[in-house]
Amino acid sequence: MTEPTYTSPKIGTAQIRLLERLCNAPAVSGDEQEVRAIVLEQVRPHASEVRVDALGNVLAIHPGQGEGRLKVMLAAHMDEVGMMIVDDEGEGILRFDTVGGVDVRQLVGKPVWVGRQHIPGVIGAKPVHLTSAEERKRSLSLDTLRIDIGPDNAKKVMVGDRATFATSFTRLGPSLRAKALDDRLGVVTLIELLRHAPTNIDLLAAFTVQEEVGLRGAHVAAYALDPDLAIALDCTPANDLPAWNSGGQNTDPADGENTRYNTRLGAGPAIYVADHATLSDPRLIRHLVETAETSGIPYQIRQPGGGGTDAGAIHKQRMGIPSVTVSVPGRYAHTAAMIARLEDWKNTLTLVHAALARLPVDLLAVER
Repeated sequence: MTEPTYTSPKIGTAQIRLLERLCNAPAVSGDEQEVRAIVLEQVRPHASEVRVDALGNVLAIHPGQGEGRLKVMLAAHMDEVGMMIVDDEGEGILRFDTVGGVDVRQLVGKPVWVGRQHIPGVIGAKPVHLTSAEERKRSLSLDTLRIDIGPDNAKKVMVGDRATFATSFTRLGPSLRAKALDDRLGVVTLIELLRHAPTNIDLLAAFTVQEEVGLRGAHVAAYALDPDLAIALDCTPANDLPAWNSGGQNTDPADGENTRYNTRLGAGPAIYVADHATLSDPRLIRHLVETAETSGIPYQIRQPGGGGTDAGAIHKQRMGIPSVTVSVPGRYAHTAAMIARLEDWKNTLTLVHAALARLPVDLLAVER
């Protein structure tokens, strides 16, 4: 096959600043309004059609050129995990529930922004000085925690408002740190792919909502777009700290070294074989791997395991949609601060763009 000539999009200062804007914007599942506004601003100049559907997904279409083009859906979710206010107990003390997969153990003392006015608050619990020895042996339960926004702000928040971690985007040498790299990294990647869309395909971009609470936006987006194949762009938890131990299964008892990595920071984009929600289409896996090896792009195979991405909803729509996920690995997922490598993000964009540009029309004609 003759390799196409194309110019790969790059990650530079403008893209990092856009990522910062998107990461700092709150968008807890079901209230993605701030991120959606930024996405619409960015994609409208680069798509022939842009619409917001009933759930709040942003759907943008960039048609290609020539005959027999494949319709390729690329999905990245706009939402993030966080909290929802469920009761106002007076004097600025708010009871809350979690939205998405949040570990209650890491919430105490975290600063938060509440509601669309970004009211500052803190998640409080009984301090260690006032707890008994018996209490300190038990894990904190959600019903013992409250968000404190102070009495002066008490009337500015209502039940149903979302709260998100008040962690600002930061560069840490080769790394990026923010509250919502999952999945604002995918969102910026998709914006760049739309801006530099290969002409050999019809690119159907879906910036989805409510991924963190059941892949809900992807269900309706995939049905509406009806693509030939799909790639989900996400951020995957990396199990790569040297001493992480999961019941003794991931370490060598002799020295405590972690010997079972699912993904590693710095090893390139992670191509999914399987997760809890999807068995990736082997034709798409092969195409991504061949593209990476032909183009000299570092990559890694995400080891099969739990979790799930928008691909889990997309591949079951209509008559079935061949799907795969490519993710940027990151540490400390679904906490107040995730860390990812800038180079992994750059290589993810390069790999997906190259794979799209060399996508053969008959890719799906061969057996799985």
